[in-house]
Amino acid sequence: MPPPRKVDLLPEEQKTWLKDALKAGGFAGYEQLADDLNTRLEAAGITLRIGKSALHTFGKEYSEFVRYQEEASAWAADWMKDNGLEEEAQRHNVLFQMITTLAFKVMQHQMTQTGENISPQELHFLGRMLKDVMSSSGIRQKLLADERKRVAEEATRAERDRVAVAMDGAIAEAGLSAELASDLRAKVLGVSR
Repeated sequence: MPPPRKVDLLPEEQKTWLKDALKAGGFAGYEQLADDLNTRLEAAGITLRIGKSALHTFGKEYSEFVRYQEEASAWAADWMKDNGLEEEAQRHNVLFQMITTLAFKVMQHQMTQTGENISPQELHFLGRMLKDVMSSSGIRQKLLADERKRVAEEATRAERDRVAVAMDGAIAEAGLSAELASDLRAKVLGVSR
């Protein structure tokens, strides 16, 4: 197994800054970017220094990853529009499939272009992301089912109240005793009043 690249040794905060700076700079200006990054590292008390060629290699890989993400997002938006998806569960399924496809494309690219294996840390991150999407889908489906049940119960209650009011009017017109009226309500509505 090859040793880790210097960029992979960056603290997460610095790596996030680097990714943002790469995007903002249009994946160019690596000499200035190396100077800025090394200045940030020195200010943070980190002895690691990264050269422009290492940043260029990382920037090239990251730009391809960003491009894959943008293509996948555009494809998903078009696909959902074309197919008129309205159910959240279907959207989550599509999202899960897109993330899986994108992840495998990125892993395949990394292995074929750089000859490096995917690190266990990256696989762990991918697994957690997929788990979160699946969990979100299940939670959303449960919320939708609960809301449908609540609406149905509310409609049933409203109908029962409407019938009860009509029944009270009919009982009053017929002049039935309170005991007989209570029995009728219990048999028809399943409740006593």
